[in-house]
Amino acid sequence: MPVTNEKVFISPGRYVQGEGVTARAGHYVSALGKTALLIADDVVWKIAGEQLSASLEGEGVSFERAVFEGEASNREIDRLVELGRKQQADVIIGFGGGKAIDTAKGVAEKLEAACAILPTTASTDAPTSALSVIYSDDGEFESYRFYSKNPDLVLVDTGIICKAPPRFLASGIADALATWVEARAAIRANANNMAGGKATLLGATIGEKCEDILFEHAMLAYQANEAQIVTPSFEAVVEANTLLSGLGFESGGLAAAHAIHNGFTALHGEIHNLTHGEKVAYGTVAQLILDQTPQAELEEYLDLYIALGLPVTLKALKLDQASEEDLYRVAEAALKEGESSHNLAYELTPKQVVHAIKAVDAHARAFMAKVGLGE
Repeated sequence: MPVTNEKVFISPGRYVQGEGVTARAGHYVSALGKTALLIADDVVWKIAGEQLSASLEGEGVSFERAVFEGEASNREIDRLVELGRKQQADVIIGFGGGKAIDTAKGVAEKLEAACAILPTTASTDAPTSALSVIYSDDGEFESYRFYSKNPDLVLVDTGIICKAPPRFLASGIADALATWVEARAAIRANANNMAGGKATLLGATIGEKCEDILFEHAMLAYQANEAQIVTPSFEAVVEANTLLSGLGFESGGLAAAHAIHNGFTALHGEIHNLTHGEKVAYGTVAQLILDQTPQAELEEYLDLYIALGLPVTLKALKLDQASEEDLYRVAEAALKEGESSHNLAYELTPKQVVHAIKAVDAHARAFMAKVGLGE
């Protein structure tokens, strides 16, 4: 990506959030097109497929449902593009979690169709962005795929999201807490954001506000999620996880936290059972260490991550048996050419990344001992 002094801010066309807004999906989608390819897996469809179907049909939107097969891969995008082409779909609806959403964006771009995103969890900041994280069919990170525009519509039903497992909300909080940590580092380094320019004042402010909201409301939102109820704190955290984090990372910039996450996907084994946000949480603490963050600030992150059940030790990350060679594979993948780890104001070596990964474990265990927590 060429270095530029242009400031760039991008965002979805419309963002709608609230309890029960799936009933209004037809109203919003019908403004984008009348023939939809609706991408959703069976689990999501069982939860709210009937409600979404009724809303679309009530507004004259005909649709064909395509079953999402689980991985945001080039093969899956190409398969669904063929279905959309046969149907002559003019709007693509992504209904589900982060990978289904990223797949829908890829399909919409290839078909030059409108794109509507309806997340069923607040587990990632994928819904609002003009990019997809592409994995191999085996789940290994391959690349970021950038698109010509952001989704036309993002519709977030907090009534559905509050019924998702709290682990997903915690994962989204972890993903969103990386936003300001990475954006401020990229801004400090005068690096480009994900939109190909420098951060605007608004882009930076959104990232900073995202962090403020999360430290203030994360635990209250998590408790509301456990009770499957929608509260003001729950609404605030869903918005932070989805909109503030999405705009903040894309128009602010990524750095080491997500690069280290991407490095973790190069490993096989139990770590693949962890969510995107759980791996990002560990990468965020690693970046804080590399950034020479003061101990008191570092421990604020550790305290919240531990309270949310996020992995901050190698054992919790399923890497306590990992070899030195495994950790170097992570580091080398995190430092590949084009990775966001190069958006820092300093250069990293694989050894420094490995040491940071080990340091997260050491500092977390020391902190847990200090506050009387076992692993």
